[in-house]
Amino acid sequence: MKLGDILKELLNLHGMTQKQLAEALALSPSALGNYIQGTREPDYGTLIRIADYFHVTTDYLLNHPVNMDISNKNAAHREELLLCIFRSLTGDQQDFYLEQGQIFLRQNRKKGPSLLSPAQGDNKEVS
Repeated sequence: MKLGDILKELLNLHGMTQKQLAEALALSPSALGNYIQGTREPDYGTLIRIADYFHVTTDYLLNHPVNMDISNKNAAHREELLLCIFRSLTGDQQDFYLEQGQIFLRQNRKKGPSLLSPAQGDNKEVS
């Protein structure tokens, strides 16, 4: 996944337009448009501002998970997206989100083999 695709995903997730993000980051709309289209790349400072704004890592924006081989990149991106969603919620919403995840895991355990095999992840509940 390229930076432009990740930026589109974040804009959609936050219900923002390119213009709104450009204003929030003090960028020209055309510069942001170029980043999204992939015709230009942001400098380090801009990349950091984008990461800070969305509460994600620069590695997430660059689709470069640390200590991951190529086969796990998609899984790492999904995990970072979950963190982004979680961080954008209020404390009460985060608690509800975690409760729903725990309910999901319990229900799937009752149905038979878990959706998460031991090789894919740990089924421990968060308390």
